Amino acid sequence: MPKRALITGITGQDGSYLAEQLLGEGLEVFGMVRRSSTETFERIAHLRDRVTLVQADLLDQTSVIRALQRAEPQEVYNLAAQSFVPTSFEQPELTAQYTALGVTRMLEGIRAVDKRIRFYQASSSEMFGKVRESPQSERTPFHPRSPYAVAKAYGHFMTVNYRESYGLFACSGILFNHESPRRGLEFVTRKITDGVARIKHGLARELRLGNLDARRDWGFAGDYVRMMVAMLRQDRPDDYVVASGETHSVRELCQIAFARAGLDWERHVVVDASFIRPAEVDLLVGDPAKAGRELGWQPTVDFRGLVEMMVDADLARIGQAVARRELRH
Repeated sequence: MPKRALITGITGQDGSYLAEQLLGEGLEVFGMVRRSSTETFERIAHLRDRVTLVQADLLDQTSVIRALQRAEPQEVYNLAAQSFVPTSFEQPELTAQYTALGVTRMLEGIRAVDKRIRFYQASSSEMFGKVRESPQSERTPFHPRSPYAVAKAYGHFMTVNYRESYGLFACSGILFNHESPRRGLEFVTRKITDGVARIKHGLARELRLGNLDARRDWGFAGDYVRMMVAMLRQDRPDDYVVASGETHSVRELCQIAFARAGLDWERHVVVDASFIRPAEVDLLVGDPAKAGRELGWQPTVDFRGLVEMMVDADLARIGQAVARRELRH
């Protein structure tokens, strides 16, 4: 009987790449999804006949336990969360319920159903917030600067606590920003590449952004899910920073993205103060040395390659949409 894995957040960017990897390894993959009147399965549409979806909600402990009982997994990857930072300022309580307490419900479910299950928690570089040192490593103190980051810090320490208190094989991956053509349109990287494509195809003239000087450590999501799997396959559980080790500004991202489409970014980008966060995180850059040393992980896609991959995908997607619309008319 093949090994089984349960992924919460399977319909998201990371969930879709992770499902592809686990299926490629021969695992039977279950995805935990919330009941919704509008199904959004586009990122896993090409996998629908190969994964089993089970309905459950991180707000409902009973449904989480039932999902674990049905899937009978050896590995659980908890990727589900309210993961958009600006929304966390608008809906801090909901963010806490999903992103913080949802972790406790998953851990309690594992403790009740099968303590042998190996658990991966999606922690975030946003937990470092107002950074005390650069680059940030597993030993850098947290100073979260958003309700999202605070909730992630809770989930991170709860994972450590269940590992130490109950002997669970529980790991946290402190992932720095990781992007792809499957990234949600609300995130700045995809907002930029989608905007570039719309401007190139004549559907827009400008792109409104917030702090162009904010710097992040950006990598390719497909590389980062490999590290999630590696964490659960090692001999003992531990936590790891997963990052490129380089930092780039939103301004640099714009320069590369617009240039890829043959456009001058300065003619189209407008700074809009309404997009600037109440408490900004100005510089995040991770130190992935431990991940490389202990698990042999290295990223395969660099920053320029990532941005150009995303621009190319959005140019093709919007170009096809424009062509279909012209055919109809």
